[in-house]
Formats: sequence, structure tokens, C-alpha cells
Amino acid sequence: MAPRKIIIDTDPGQDDAVAILLALASPEDIDLLGITAVAGNVPLELTAKNARIVCELAGKPETRVFAGCDKPMKRKLVTAEHVHGKTGLDGPQMQDPTMPLQDQHGVDFIIETLRSEPSGAVTICPIGPLTNIATAFERAPDIIPRIQEIVLMGGAYFEVGNITPAAEFNIYVDPEAAKIVFGSGVPLTVMPLDVTHKALTTKPRVDAFRAMHSKVGDHVAAWTDFFERFDMEKYGSEGAPLHDPCTIAYLIEPQLFKGRHINVEIETQSDLTLGMTVADWWRITDRPKNAMFMNDIDAAGFYALLAGRLARL
Repeated sequence: MAPRKIIIDTDPGQDDAVAILLALASPEDIDLLGITAVAGNVPLELTAKNARIVCELAGKPETRVFAGCDKPMKRKLVTAEHVHGKTGLDGPQMQDPTMPLQDQHGVDFIIETLRSEPSGAVTICPIGPLTNIATAFERAPDIIPRIQEIVLMGGAYFEVGNITPAAEFNIYVDPEAAKIVFGSGVPLTVMPLDVTHKALTTKPRVDAFRAMHSKVGDHVAAWTDFFERFDMEKYGSEGAPLHDPCTIAYLIEPQLFKGRHINVEIETQSDLTLGMTVADWWRITDRPKNAMFMNDIDAAGFYALLAGRLARL
């Protein structure tokens, strides 16, 4: 079977970096057409820089990286330096990238790619706020039915929120964008906190990265060492959730995940629950099902896939 054509939309972020590395390490499964950066974990200037740092770390400087939207559609940008550090990739010492940032705007790249590739050939993998995707949908609604699938990291049901009591970060940063995407009719697969909190960076799993004795392995171990301190203190867990690589892992080994096809709506009005993914897990309403909402993962299989693929780089 031909590799799956994808665009990664991202705000790196250490876990975003691992997702990009997994995609770049899996050419038999993933044809990465380009990476679009969005403001989220850190401002756009840094997310666009970080995406290129990761591509160079992987030895893939030919990967095209585009800068997209620098703020949410209707709100002031909320960032997460308290988790990811001031650069977004705090942990190991990083060198500035030498590969160029593409001149084209990330939203224009998404639109152009979906128009030029055969209908149903391209999957979008958003692992940050959904601003770029929703903006593309508003500017060019003709691209919406051309998308094969959107596989995104965001939201929560059982785990509720990680940036507010009710909301997960990626959705909270731009809830209006999320509402557009979830209401678009595109087939959606969602990796919420309910999944990622079952994929913890335990010491043996991080040691496996370090045992690669490679630059990539050392960087991934150092990144996880840095960002897991926040979640371990917050949740009292033995490791931190490794959120974003779940999307790429799903494209490679979908059998690692379990979920339900349900209705998911985005709260955009309430001060208390802004950005909440209102997931009808128990199918209480008759609202149309619009998302495959995952809630379980084979964590051992996930980390075995990560270790095996990252060892290639």
C-alpha cells in the first residue's frame, strides 16, 4: 500500500517534535507533504523555528515548513511556556536551523495542496490549536470534501481539562476554530487526553530512547526529562503524557487505539467551560456523530513503535 499523504499542523512543543520525528522515520507509511506551524505552545516565530530544528535533527532538511497563523481567530493567544519552556523545546541544547522557512503562508499551502492532490488523498494531522485548518476552511470551503481524514490531538472527556478545569489546551486556545473543524463534516479521529494520559513517559520508556546512543534518542530523552516534571508534579503520576505522537502512531498502527464514533461539540460561550469538548460518549443525545473519539491505547505497543522507528534516525 502506498504511504499515506499527510500535512502536519503543529506548534512544537517537545511532544510535537516526537510526532514529527515519528512521521519522518516512517517513509513506508507516511508521505509528509509539508509541515504548517501555528501559534500555540509558544508564539509562531518559535513554532516555525522549532519545526525546522526537528527536521534537521532527523536529517530531513528537505522537508517543507510553512508559517501559518500567529494568533487565534477571535481571541488573544494563550501559550504554554510553563510546560514547554521559553523556547518550546527546552531541555537539550538546540542549534538554530539552517534550512529555510518556505515563503508561502501555511494556510495557502494547505489550500493549494488539497486542490492539487486527488480528492480524498490527503490527511491533515493537527497537533496544536486548529487556527490554520479553520482559516483554510473559511477561505476555501471547496477543499473540505477533498480531505481524506483529520487525525487530531485535542480535547478530553473523562480527563476533562489540562489548561482549565474543563478544557484541553489545543481546543481552549482557539475554540472558534475547533468549532468550525468539528462541524465541517470531514471524517475526524480525535486523540484526547483520555488516550494520551494512558501513554506515560515512564523511566524505562525514556531509558529506551537514551539507549539508542544517537542524537535523536538523546534529544527525545532530554525533551521528555524536561517536560514530564510539570505533569508528574501536577498529576502525581510516574511519567508525563506523550500527547501528539498518538496521531502519527494511529496512522501507522491504528489497532493500538480504541474509541467510539460519537458526537462532539465545542463550547465557545461559557466563561466556566470555554473550549470544552462536549463529548456524547454515552450517546445520550440524537446529535449527529461527527468524530471517532478515542479513549484507550496499547501503551506498550505505542512505545515499542516509537522506539523502533526513532532508532532509524
